[in-house]
Order: sequence, then C-alpha cells, then structure tokens
Amino acid sequence: MKEMKYEEAVRQLETIVDKMERGELDVDSMAAQLNQAQELVKLCKQKLKHTDDEIQKLLGDQ
Repeated sequence: MKEMKYEEAVRQLETIVDKMERGELDVDSMAAQLNQAQELVKLCKQKLKHTDDEIQKLLGDQ
C-alpha cells in the first residue's frame, strides 16, 4: 500500500464500510475490500502509535 496520510486512510475505510452497509459489494468484492480495510486499519494504528511516541518524547524532554 502506498504511503498515505491518516485522514485519507480513514476516508477510504469509511467508504468501504458505507458500501458494505448499503449492500453494494458482491462476495468477491467484499473479500478484496475487507483485505484493503485490514491494511488501512494497520496503517492507521502505525501512524497513531508514531504520533503518540513523538508526543511522549516531546513531553519527556520538558
């Protein structure tokens, strides 16, 4: 997955969830979209962890 901003990853996740809730995905598409959603969630978690680490570092330096 290409490097993307946290906000873009969240938007893509919201789009996938919306399509699933509206029943717009067939079984094959749903499997692919779920796989993409897992990757997006992983990316978001990494970005949040990195940000938290940076904040903790800054607060520790004070």
